[in-house]
Amino acid sequence: MTQIRDGTLKRWELTDAATTCCATFESHTDWVNDALLIGDVLVSCSSDSTIKTWKAFSDGVCTKTFRQHSDYVLSLAIAKKTNAIASGGLGGEVFVWDLEAANVPMVKFSDNGVDSVEPVNNTGHGGGFDNNSTCSDPTSNAEEPQGFMPITVKGHKESVYAVAMNDVGTVLVSGGTEKALRVWDPRTGTKSMKLRGHSDNIRALALDESGRKCLSGSSDSIIRLWDLGQQRCVHSYAVHTDSVWALAANSSFTCVYSGGRDASVCATNLNSRESSLVCSGKHPVLSLAPNGDNWLWVASSECAVQKWSIKSKAQKSSSFLAGSVPCTRATMCTEGSPLIPISTEPACVIPVNPQIVRHTVLNDRRHILTKDMAGVVKLWEITKGEMKVNYGDISFEDKEKELFEMVSVPAWFTADSRLGCLSIHLDSPQCFAAEMYAADAQVPGASEELKINLGHETLRGLFSHWLACREKKTESSPDGNEDTQNNCNIGEEKVMASNSPVKGRSSLPVCSAFDFSSAYPPSIITEGSEGGTWRRKIIDLSGTEDEKELPAWCLDALLHGKFSTKESTKCSFHLHPYEGTTVQVQTQGKLTAPRVLRIHKVITYVHERIVLDKLLVDSNTDSLGTSASNNFQPETLNVKDSRPSTRYWHEKTGFNIDILCNNQVLRPDMTLATVRQYIWKKSDDLQLHFRITLEEK
Repeated sequence: MTQIRDGTLKRWELTDAATTCCATFESHTDWVNDALLIGDVLVSCSSDSTIKTWKAFSDGVCTKTFRQHSDYVLSLAIAKKTNAIASGGLGGEVFVWDLEAANVPMVKFSDNGVDSVEPVNNTGHGGGFDNNSTCSDPTSNAEEPQGFMPITVKGHKESVYAVAMNDVGTVLVSGGTEKALRVWDPRTGTKSMKLRGHSDNIRALALDESGRKCLSGSSDSIIRLWDLGQQRCVHSYAVHTDSVWALAANSSFTCVYSGGRDASVCATNLNSRESSLVCSGKHPVLSLAPNGDNWLWVASSECAVQKWSIKSKAQKSSSFLAGSVPCTRATMCTEGSPLIPISTEPACVIPVNPQIVRHTVLNDRRHILTKDMAGVVKLWEITKGEMKVNYGDISFEDKEKELFEMVSVPAWFTADSRLGCLSIHLDSPQCFAAEMYAADAQVPGASEELKINLGHETLRGLFSHWLACREKKTESSPDGNEDTQNNCNIGEEKVMASNSPVKGRSSLPVCSAFDFSSAYPPSIITEGSEGGTWRRKIIDLSGTEDEKELPAWCLDALLHGKFSTKESTKCSFHLHPYEGTTVQVQTQGKLTAPRVLRIHKVITYVHERIVLDKLLVDSNTDSLGTSASNNFQPETLNVKDSRPSTRYWHEKTGFNIDILCNNQVLRPDMTLATVRQYIWKKSDDLQLHFRITLEEK
């Protein structure tokens, strides 16, 4: 099993020929920090503050969700001969769970103060659990607590980074930012001792089978061996040049494998203090797992999981004696020569997609440029959830400059790559702030005047499977009588008003610009009114989700077409003759048009409402004279595209019309929003001028 930053776990089948991913376990909504396997039960903990249990050999079925932690859950420990599981996290809490006997913690070690016992409040914020038959049921009702009564034992004052438990579940050790080890009896929750010695955070722990010996690794780069019976540190091992983040011991507890921030893995004999370099890489080591006496699995921050030999080959590897004080890389060399690792190449590699480490949202607000840990730059289309172009290992900055477009679209979503993949956040009303013409989105049969809302259409694309399932259930229901009389046909020449209901719009097909792939479907993470945050692939939505699981604003937009925008989608401007233009028109007031209106439509407006009207009145003159019919009224700009008549007018008159702003001629394909942001650059109403020139022949 591998846990990944994107919140998933994966089960792999390993053969001599290849490694194959057999199942993906998806329900956590944040980083998965640790995982344990107990028979056919998989237990995982996450930065989403939950612990989940799964059917390990299923296709990813989540059976339970425990929500007792108040902050990130970082570490799990198992008592192999019992059903006990321990968990620790940033909330300063340590819980002990019995997977068979209880659905809530048996005991809890938390907070500061004197050792005391008090009941756990399961009705408070963040408490309780979900007992789900599958991970797709986030709102199932909590069952009554079974088995042990939950107990709270005061103890930890700060965050807990690591926990460890012996095989029979009689000793529990925890450590974190207090720089001290706390030892507990997990059966009662009582504290046995507190051991000090490290000078920095404790990041990793390991206990022997009896629970008498304990190993601790710290950010002070030291590994310490403790005798819990004597309540003291008996040995210190300095084999790393930086923080120790991972520890694992062999079955006889005579050798410790360690790794950390210095990207190296060492094997150290606890008795002779002889240490060997197992392997060395470029990325910090996060986790270690021995596989028999000959192999060691290593997981690093680059996400790849590698299998390394821990037995020396024919070529003798170098070794050194572990010191007792922090060391530098120079002291880890023999006779001035660099250390020779036991292995130079891993025997097996479980591949994982490189994590995205950098991203930028392009100006069109539909594409995002990313760079991953391998240096590969890619272009993603957000409204379809797919990768459009793989540019390879190139300069991110140069490609960003190359893709720059002088366009202005309101920010209707936010994006982050904290999970190692792109996460797009939609929230009302901001997600309904951007519009575009349907023709630009290549909507079949759309008129030139039809505008669509990017956020609304993206939601329809994401929930298309859910809408289809819901429609089928409605049709099969004997009392299904959903009102569809106000359906909006794509070909209608009207604007999708943000405050007008469009019932039955779910029955309209999703246009290709918002069609999300079913082969590689994205996942939705949201929070309903009950059951907390949940995560599901869009193709796994059943159509039965309601206001308990989906936000009310999302349902209103999907089922009724009702949504409101935070800012106006209109733009106000003034249109005047350019200096030197002989045509005279009535002084115009403020004009209003959609922000996405293109300049070519303003040109059309000038053609039809100013110039053509004047030509009809003054048809006997050879040029545009000074007399004019002042019949222009300052009304809302709502001009249909009449480019064919415009071309005819050009042929008959031989005149061109330019639209200018700040004395700069505007391109016909520019929008009013783009002109305002990049040309006008003022908060005042936009000032445009039109200029009529004789076409050169």
